[in-house]
Amino acid sequence: MDGLVARLAALDSCAVSDALDKLGLAGAVTGVTALTGPAKIAGRAVTTKLGAPLPGLPKRHLGAGAIMASNPGDVIVVEHRGRSDVSGWGGLLSRAAVRSGVAAVLVDGACRDIDESRTLGLPVFARAAVPVTARGRIAEHSCQEPITFATVAVKPGDLVIADGSGIVFVDVIRAEEIISTAEDICAREQRMAEAIDAGKAVGEVLSGDYEDMLKWQEA
Repeated sequence: MDGLVARLAALDSCAVSDALDKLGLAGAVTGVTALTGPAKIAGRAVTTKLGAPLPGLPKRHLGAGAIMASNPGDVIVVEHRGRSDVSGWGGLLSRAAVRSGVAAVLVDGACRDIDESRTLGLPVFARAAVPVTARGRIAEHSCQEPITFATVAVKPGDLVIADGSGIVFVDVIRAEEIISTAEDICAREQRMAEAIDAGKAVGEVLSGDYEDMLKWQEA
């Protein structure tokens, strides 16, 4: 695990989302949740874009290119345009992803073979699980090119953290700044947690200092 990914993995999605707010950046995703565990992952994005079958598209099953392009610890990120009527990922892909050391798969839409992915131990985050196959309905349009995941622009190599609260992408160009900001937020909130555990009144702990911490653009 490289240094930035290791630092990101030590945080949680909420702290990273707060850092993006403070810096005026986008990156948080809602509505895509963990369908298999473990529910917390961090890594670098390997991207795939799905869409309707069209002439001239790559003659390979969707997702295969991303698996072949992945290094151990990478996270496959699938643009599926929020579709919940057809799968954008399946069990054989999960099996191959595990063999390649992929850390997780994120699908902006539905996937299938969830029980198989769970047995394999592959974290899969998606909007829904369906039994409907992609064959004849969905095709891979690109691999390792910029995509849109929900409303977030994602490039190959961007960082991502996902846990029980959601998914947050970190632009690799500003990763150091974003992660450092999130680490500061996390440290401040840890001090507040310790104060609460020590018996300090919650109204005192979560007072002006806490509210000011959330006024990112005024900081």
